[in-house]
Amino acid sequence: MSMFHDEFEQAPGLCYLNHAAVAPWPRRSADAVARFARDNVCLGASEYPQWLATERRLRQRLARMINAPSSGDIALVKNTSEALSLVAFGLDWQVGDQVVISDEEFPSNRIVWQALADQGVQVIQVSLAGDEPETALLAACTEHTRLLAVSAVQFASGLRLDLARLGQACQLRGVLFCVDAIQQIGALPFDVQHYQCDFAMADGHKWMLGPEGLGVFYCRAALRPRLKLHAYGWHMLEHLGDFEREHWQIARSARRFECGSPNMLGACALDASLSLLEEVGMDSVAQQLQRRVEQLLEGLSAIPGVMLLSPREPERRGGIVTFAIDGHDSGWVFQQLSEQRVICAKRGGGVRLSPHFYTSEWIIDETLRHIRRIAMH
Repeated sequence: MSMFHDEFEQAPGLCYLNHAAVAPWPRRSADAVARFARDNVCLGASEYPQWLATERRLRQRLARMINAPSSGDIALVKNTSEALSLVAFGLDWQVGDQVVISDEEFPSNRIVWQALADQGVQVIQVSLAGDEPETALLAACTEHTRLLAVSAVQFASGLRLDLARLGQACQLRGVLFCVDAIQQIGALPFDVQHYQCDFAMADGHKWMLGPEGLGVFYCRAALRPRLKLHAYGWHMLEHLGDFEREHWQIARSARRFECGSPNMLGACALDASLSLLEEVGMDSVAQQLQRRVEQLLEGLSAIPGVMLLSPREPERRGGIVTFAIDGHDSGWVFQQLSEQRVICAKRGGGVRLSPHFYTSEWIIDETLRHIRRIAMH
């Protein structure tokens, strides 16, 4: 980690534990954006071929990050919600079809399915509260279930699901498997092939350390033609750049989901951010992040009155630790921490802390000191 300490320049006294919301950029990403902006001022778009090379490199990095079969399986989208909408409003639904989700989903992965009600689609919400959340999810699947949509890691509790088990069961049952991976990609290894994902999506502005406004959408190649498109433009065509062609066809690759001009500024930043994660290595990122999560869990458990709302088991953990303090309103606890410049979030009936692999022990120790003081108040 020491070789990367210069990448993160946070303000003195700031305890940033909010990567599950919006992450700070590494220095290299800020530098890449500054160069891109300066080139625009001085050169305009005269270096556009280099911009395209950056975009291609980003697709390759994302394909490696999620172990997609090829970079042609990667679509660059505005955000997770857009990717989920491509699936929800691309599939050909029949009256009586069911979608199974959990009761802990972020609104993006709930509303998009509920919006299909006028097509006769029923949404089944399943509690994850038991010891076997995967069993509960699969038990809710019937002969009418068309799709199972889950978050890899729950945004409030931090519960991590066994995606390989769910994917295998969906494959056997003929149920489509859609994973909102925003709370896992960049924090832990993610493998669309091992999990047998039909669809997976994530924003770049959390654990991938990138900007808002650019995310990734993976669609299994065999399913791409089955998603009806609702937006059309020059960028989604098979013969990209042949502006005189009268007879056109939609791209066979995942670029078919990108109707117009790409977000080159975002691509420049996210490409740089992912280069850092690649240099560290996702196995190392995950190991270092889990050490910081363990430090938080042990420290919080030692404070009288603190209740952990996140799982302790290593196989159930992502990068999220949510807690509450007995007898204290979580909104008040959150406000007290905010006044001490601990950047966190109020989620799931508690306060959510989310470090990353580079978070220093000092930041975690200082945060625990503030929580101990608040608990004694």
